Amino acid sequence: MPITRRSMMAGAALAPFLAGARRAGAQNWPSGTIKIIMPFPPGGTVDPIARLAQNGLQQRLGATIVIENKSGGSGSAGTAAAAKSPPDGNTWLFVFDTHAVNPFLQNLPYDTQKDLDPVVLIGTAPNVLATHPSRPFKTFADVIDAAKAKPETLTYASVGSGSVGHLTMVQLTKRAGIKMVHVPYRGGGPAMNDAIAGHVDLIIGSAALVMPQVGAGTIRPILQTGKTRISSLPNVPNAIDSGFADFESYAWWGVFAPAGTPKPVIDRFGSALIETLKEPAISKQISENLQVTMLLAGPEDEARFLKAQMELWGPVVQENNIKGE
Repeated sequence: MPITRRSMMAGAALAPFLAGARRAGAQNWPSGTIKIIMPFPPGGTVDPIARLAQNGLQQRLGATIVIENKSGGSGSAGTAAAAKSPPDGNTWLFVFDTHAVNPFLQNLPYDTQKDLDPVVLIGTAPNVLATHPSRPFKTFADVIDAAKAKPETLTYASVGSGSVGHLTMVQLTKRAGIKMVHVPYRGGGPAMNDAIAGHVDLIIGSAALVMPQVGAGTIRPILQTGKTRISSLPNVPNAIDSGFADFESYAWWGVFAPAGTPKPVIDRFGSALIETLKEPAISKQISENLQVTMLLAGPEDEARFLKAQMELWGPVVQENNIKGE
């Protein structure tokens, strides 16, 4: 239909009514059960953050919160389900760092930036490379020596093909001049289970995933990837200390909604989530147990962060011909 002056005037006349309808809908929200889609299996790092927030969200919003684990495709299966859901405030999506990489790995049935609205950037954490205590590696230099002695025999687990942990190792091994065998898993829980059992030589994962097992003594950390060392690993060198100038990588956690979800609803859900995650007991668990640096930033900051992560890791995927699941 051609755009005419009359249609523009009609649209302008309707705008206040449409805005009023959206506000009314937001005021009536929530009106039913709210679903949080978790695009990973239980046991990783995204799932516990959502479950820590579940009760507080229910109390603040006065609604039942249901968490639905829908794993597959490094998070893309659950994300697709969220992107296709009605933008009525009853569906929310918690994501991990794979969210910024999947567009370069797969032919997605959604547009990462257009089909989902940002809500809250929860926080970030460096990645940590760790090994089973039975393995001889005490430093990353030991790993390099072993890999050079027997190329393509050392194995490392990640939470998925194309995850930031995987891409971190792609870059590190390339700069170190070594070749290792990547073993991708469908989430942090399965990856960590095999690392603890000694089925792989190493695991690369966020500090959130790795630190609980480091504390339990079931794995030993040998390298971290933040600009500075985290306080819980003061004696574990970062990549920069280990001779990889300017090398940093971070896992991150965020929340999105189906595109078109009314802004007042996004703002209310986001505020309730931030208030919940700021509760001392929850904040302590996330910052100390999971080693997440809490940012609790709003939609605009999350949109900028997502764009920067896509610009950072997209070329790594393309240059190394990395494929998704």
